[in-house]
This record gives sequence, C-alpha cells and structure tokens, in this order.
Amino acid sequence: QVQLQESGPGLVKPSQTLSLTCTVSGGSITTSYYYWRWIRQPPGKGLEWMGAIAYDGSTYYSPSLKSHTSISRDTSKNQFSLQLSSVTPEDTAVYYCARGGDYYCSGYVCFDDYWGQGTQVTVSS
Repeated sequence: QVQLQESGPGLVKPSQTLSLTCTVSGGSITTSYYYWRWIRQPPGKGLEWMGAIAYDGSTYYSPSLKSHTSISRDTSKNQFSLQLSSVTPEDTAVYYCARGGDYYCSGYVCFDDYWGQGTQVTVSS
C-alpha cells in the first residue's frame, strides 16, 4: 500500500518561501504513469490544485500560482517537494500531497487514489 507523508514548517513569515516535502513509501514516484500532486485547502474554502510532478519528472502548475511555485523531486529518497515563494497570509492552508492518474484534479477527486494526512501551514509574522 502506498503511503504519503507531508513534512515542513507549520509557521512561515510573510514574504518568505514555504517549503514542504512529501515522502512516499510503498511505491516509487517514477512508476508509470502516476502523477504526484500538491493540493491545499485554506480555512473555510474549497480544495485548490496547486500543481504536480509526473513519473517522468515533468511538472505542471496552476496558472494562478505558477509564478511563485516550484515542484521538484528526489528520486533517491522517493520524495517530491513544493516551494511557494513570497507567501502571504492568504497562503495559510492545510497542504496535501497525493497520487493520481492525471496531473490535474478538482475537488475531492484529488483524493481518488492515495494521499497524505495533510499538514497545516500558517503564514503569519
């Protein structure tokens, strides 16, 4: 069974870079044809797809976040990571990593395969 676990700081100051890592066990992030997604849910709002990295290393980003989002991977550690630069309090959310059969997802379809438990990130000075 595939397991995903998010890790990273729970508190980030405005204008700084938020960095999260998703550690995957029970399956390789290079296995065809899976996509490894980042999704977030701000308080009181719906799920937002942020982007994904494919089994072959291709990356995909939400147009609204593309300018300050980067997704990368470390295949030796079976991890993929999210970096969100120049954060503001509006980036406060629960951040999830998930696996899927496509790079994009919407709503709870984002959790149609395997996903992590989520990690709370608060942006505040």
